[in-house]
Amino acid sequence: MRVIGGKYKGRKLDGFTMEGTRPTMDRVKESIFAMLQQNILDKNVLDLFGGSGSLGIEALSLGAASCIFVDNNKIACKTIYENARDMKGVTIREMDFLTFLKSTDKAFDLILLDPPYQKNLLAPSIEVIEKRGLLKKQGILVCEYETEEFTSSYSLWKERKYGTKMVRIYKNN
Repeated sequence: MRVIGGKYKGRKLDGFTMEGTRPTMDRVKESIFAMLQQNILDKNVLDLFGGSGSLGIEALSLGAASCIFVDNNKIACKTIYENARDMKGVTIREMDFLTFLKSTDKAFDLILLDPPYQKNLLAPSIEVIEKRGLLKKQGILVCEYETEEFTSSYSLWKERKYGTKMVRIYKNN
């Protein structure tokens, strides 16, 4: 894994092996950020299922002002910390995603949701994000998934398929 573009382009990112996790493939990440290109600079980002930090770090590399990484796994949080070394605007929260969503008082310009597949975590995440108004007006919500069924009241902006992986991008108009 590596950073695809921006200030930290080419930086190697460490991953970790844990059942239910898988890194976002470089070509999927590259496609996602090509679609988001005009919507990253100086934005506040939430990488809700941080894993290795790959998605949030990419946003920071492309000029996001800050990124909060949330993961309930100690090894994942340590990996994010190592991968994001010397980057400004990084906050790491080792906690359950719902606990974070229900307790934060921040709203975000960009929310990245790439939960472990087969756990059906997108629907409860989106429900709390919408209910609590955690996505700013004109904000963007990115959902990466395989088979999970979910809906959103936000406007579907883009949808792509990469083999078995799907990406839906919503806007809060």
